[in-house]
Amino acid sequence: MSISLEDVSFLLKIHVTGKVVAVKNFARYTEESRSNAIKMVSNLLGVSVDEAEEEVNISKGLTMRKCWLKSRWCPKAGSRPTNYPLVECTARAYLLYILSCTLFADKSGSRVTIALLKLLEDLDDVGKYAWGCGCVGLLVSTLGVCHESASVSDCWLPRIA
Repeated sequence: MSISLEDVSFLLKIHVTGKVVAVKNFARYTEESRSNAIKMVSNLLGVSVDEAEEEVNISKGLTMRKCWLKSRWCPKAGSRPTNYPLVECTARAYLLYILSCTLFADKSGSRVTIALLKLLEDLDDVGKYAWGCGCVGLLVSTLGVCHESASVSDCWLPRIA
């Protein structure tokens, strides 16, 4: 028995038809993909290039820490974004955090892949994606990795660092 798109649609109440949930050019870590990731984080989350580069360096890959991402949208007491570009950046950070905690969670539990940020570039398109298909795709690929793993606990238990 395997999970189907119909199951995902029924259980999670998310789209299984629409724009494809896929991101190119982030499959492998290269200097070019790292540079593109830094630019994307800077442009789409409204942070400086230096701050984006520092986060990518700390995360050691094409990821960000969830705690860093949360600090992008969790306002300090008494401060709220007021200009439209900042509101969009805040919305992207929040959506990326939610996606990384729900549909696209990984076993680290503390990291977010930067590739997902590309899907949030145009906020008007977010509701047009087939998020259910992306979720099933991740489940299938993760189960493939788990099948090759030495123990089941590597797949199902959160990693404690």
